Amino acid sequence: MNSCKNQDTIGLGVNSQTQVNGTMIDTSTIVVNTVKEDSVVTSGLTKLPLGYFQDPIFGTTESNLAASLSLPGATAYALPSGTISIDSTRLVLRYSDGFYGDSVASSYKLNLYQLQEAYSSNTGYYGNKVWKVNPALLGSITFKARPHDSIKINNIIKGKPDSLIKVPSQIRVPIDNNFIITNFFNASSATLASNSVFQNAVKGLYLTLDKTLSTGAGGTLMLSNTDSVNVYCKISNNGVIDTTTIKLPISQFAASITHTYSTTINAELANTTTSGNVFYLQGLAGLRTKISFPNLLANLRNDLLKNGEDIVLNRAELVISPAPGSYTQYRPLPKISMYRLDIAHQRILLQDATPSDSRSQGVGSFGGYYSSKTNQYHFIITAYLQDLLLKKTSDYGTFIAPVDTLNKSSVDYTATPSIAARSVAVGSDKTSPYKIKLNIIYTKIKR
Repeated sequence: MNSCKNQDTIGLGVNSQTQVNGTMIDTSTIVVNTVKEDSVVTSGLTKLPLGYFQDPIFGTTESNLAASLSLPGATAYALPSGTISIDSTRLVLRYSDGFYGDSVASSYKLNLYQLQEAYSSNTGYYGNKVWKVNPALLGSITFKARPHDSIKINNIIKGKPDSLIKVPSQIRVPIDNNFIITNFFNASSATLASNSVFQNAVKGLYLTLDKTLSTGAGGTLMLSNTDSVNVYCKISNNGVIDTTTIKLPISQFAASITHTYSTTINAELANTTTSGNVFYLQGLAGLRTKISFPNLLANLRNDLLKNGEDIVLNRAELVISPAPGSYTQYRPLPKISMYRLDIAHQRILLQDATPSDSRSQGVGSFGGYYSSKTNQYHFIITAYLQDLLLKKTSDYGTFIAPVDTLNKSSVDYTATPSIAARSVAVGSDKTSPYKIKLNIIYTKIKR
């Protein structure tokens, strides 16, 4: 009693004597309202958002990063013997999932500071956390976003001549050597004997894009969580001088995300009584959309189930199209998801995406991926609507929201700060050929 693999074929094995021919409905009886995403934990991420993006439709999004600095190795650290002199210190930031925004006309200035409060690796930090930061600048760099361009750096080899090597694209922020001298080389043996003591002493680092000295619309960089502070130095032992690199890993990051919405978005957020002509989906735990089908379900129950008739939904397909012109400069979200709330208002999968439901046809059939060929997202929600129609389930809230593309084996419904894209989709605008649609093929059965 679920969706046919061939949408043009309806046969369900019902008695031909009691079967009524199948019908297809192209309906606009859908209510959509843009709402803010729930707060989300931003520590322990695999992809780290660092950005300042002035979106012409959505408004301004800022994402800063707090980081926990660790000792080299997992346990106590002993400084190399001999006389140490620092050549330079770099914070090495590697790209993880590219960049979203203006990579052509925009330039960025990244500023680095020291935290005034210790970053705790045992604490889950939310995206609305406001960090206490020492105002003294540790380092900065001005750059353009080039996530796919490799660069060449000196590879320091102990006991051998250094060599020039090519590495994947990365941002290398110069750091004041005095920071390393004070907090590392001049640290007490007790401080270097324990990673937790060292982290409590050094507090941590804070990364932010300078809003006054960055140019253009900006964007959001997605960085790796395997970054480090590299100290390039010379060690003199008995007249022998060698170069070496001491790496202080960054073991944890947490993103602090702020959305300042445009007048257009704020008007949509304030509208909770009528269906929006457009609706908005935004990553970085920004915006999602509440969706319901009140008129459709009422019509099916009142008009089609009268006279002792039953209805079997063969296929129910939700079709969502980004608004023309909204993706000319900034591409739509690569993936969205659809989920519902249970009676306790906890997020759960739709029946069509639940592996234990026999009507589910799996992740691939459920949908949610953006197709650049059709400029559409599709969801198969046959089982969900069938259960709503038969009152086997209640709609405590159903949502469409951005999700990360990393999870390909199952349907995801968690709010994510690890995707920076956004989509403007056509809602209940009856004048638009791109309005949201629910295509239903059903079979009416006489009892």
